Amino acid sequence: MADGNSTDTRLRVARPTLRVDGQEQATLASGLMELSIVETAQGLYRCEATFGNWGPKEGETGFLYFDRALLDFGKAFEVRLGTADVLFEGRITGLEADYPESAPPTLTVLAEDRLQDLRMTRRTATYADVSDADVLRQVASKHGLTAEVDVQGPTHKVLAQVNQSDLAFLRERCRAVDVELWVEGRTLKAKKRGARATGEAPKLGRGNELMAFTVLADLANQRSSVTVSGWSVQDKDAVSHEAGPSVLGAELDGDESGASLLSSKLAERKEAVVHTVPLGSQEAQARAEGLFRQMARRFVVGRGTAQTDARLRVGARVELTGLGPLFSGKYHLAEVKHLFDGARGLRTEFIAERVGLGRAS
Repeated sequence: MADGNSTDTRLRVARPTLRVDGQEQATLASGLMELSIVETAQGLYRCEATFGNWGPKEGETGFLYFDRALLDFGKAFEVRLGTADVLFEGRITGLEADYPESAPPTLTVLAEDRLQDLRMTRRTATYADVSDADVLRQVASKHGLTAEVDVQGPTHKVLAQVNQSDLAFLRERCRAVDVELWVEGRTLKAKKRGARATGEAPKLGRGNELMAFTVLADLANQRSSVTVSGWSVQDKDAVSHEAGPSVLGAELDGDESGASLLSSKLAERKEAVVHTVPLGSQEAQARAEGLFRQMARRFVVGRGTAQTDARLRVGARVELTGLGPLFSGKYHLAEVKHLFDGARGLRTEFIAERVGLGRAS
């Protein structure tokens, strides 16, 4: 990278910093053998960190962490680049011991962010005369979380949560209105794609910050349009809404969408979704547009490995360069995995999506 932040990042990628219960643990970090931090657009950030668990302690040689004084269930566990940039923040939920045949024992810490509370709470509940934003706030409140939501959508007569975890229920509602769900500290957030991105998109150049990349533009699952139809109990009439490439707006950024290429190079392929549950016109529109965007965003999908940067988070946009006119450009990160081991050091693997293909030159 050309800016000062990139130089700082390169100096810090050799080994991450670890904190337990808010205190930096330099000795623990030096014993880190492997690290995997995984985040997806569905929410629930998880971490696995493996440490050597045999060595000198209190004048003797033996197990280092089985007293649970440092590593214990429920303790806050953080992984950082240096002292400021947070790669993971959560709580310890599991401890896994391994006793290899020809190597010292290890202990793996498993941790998850605050969405773990929602994953472990299953219930049946109904919500009357509510919007999806109202439901998000109510569920967040039940878990002692502050809700920060920017969700547009219809008001529902009834929404039912039937033997679902709170996390599964909120994921379902967020998909219905095309928003992403995540948590930062004790704040539950639900916002449109791109809302997490702040500032200029990080640039990853092939052969520099971008170490490896494979990308596919595929029309197989694209559609020219999506129509959602149903029956409005309130209006006592059929409702229908068709969504097409126009709903992509600025997200297309001058590229060619999969829908337009499908129509011009093959043939129009229209998707019809008929729901048996009552639908209002607003709900039909939200579902049609959300379904079309979800399909469109999978047109160009790339998998890459890059130098670790704390800005590489699910929901962020990155600019990939040096890939030629078709595939250079801005991508949306749909999955991010920060990895560390003794052989390759610290790096980041990611899945990136793009609604359009660059213009041929």
